[in-house]
Amino acid sequence: MPDHGFEQSTGGVYLLFAHEAYYPAPGKEINTSLVAAGALLHPRVRKPDGTRIHERLTRGRRPGEIVPLATLTHELDGGTLWPQVGDWQGVTADLLQLIHGHGCDGLGLGLPPIARALMCTGPTSEVRAYDPKTEDCQIFGPADRIEVLVEIGRQLARAEAGRPLWPGGISRPGGDTEGEEIFYLPHPQ
Repeated sequence: MPDHGFEQSTGGVYLLFAHEAYYPAPGKEINTSLVAAGALLHPRVRKPDGTRIHERLTRGRRPGEIVPLATLTHELDGGTLWPQVGDWQGVTADLLQLIHGHGCDGLGLGLPPIARALMCTGPTSEVRAYDPKTEDCQIFGPADRIEVLVEIGRQLARAEAGRPLWPGGISRPGGDTEGEEIFYLPHPQ
C-alpha cells in the first residue's frame, strides 16, 4: 500500500457531505460539512475504508475541486459499488466526530433545503419543488447544482483565507494540533 502521509498533497480536493442537522448556537443549523480530502487518512477514520474513499475521491480531480459524496455515489454505479470501496456512512460519521472534537478543520454549512437536496443528488439529477399555494412546480438541475458548489467554493475561500483546511493527524505549522469548526450559514432560499 502506498504511503499516504498527511504531508502528501491531495491537490486541494475537498469532500462535501450532508448529515443530520446540529445546532452550534440557537437557530443556527449545520446540515452539511466540508473537509480536506486528507482528513479521510486521519488515524481516527476507519481503515481501510477512509483510505479507499480518499483514493477514489482524489483520482483525476482538479485542485480546489469540491466533490459531494453524492457525486462519488453516482460514479460508483449509483452506489452499488460502495461495498467494494468502503463504509461511507461510517466514514462520514468518523469525520463528523473529528470535526466536533477539533481533530481536523471542517467547514460547517447551513444549506437551505433546495441547495442541500442538490448536494444529495447526482450531478445529472433534478430536484423538483412544489408550491401547494400556487400549484407551481419548479425544477432545479445540474446548472443549479453547479451554482451551489460555486457558492460553497467562495465560502471555502473566505474560510481558508490563506490557510487551507487542516486534515488533522499532524501538527500545523507552529505546533497547533487542534482543529477548527468554521460555520457558514447562508441566507435561506
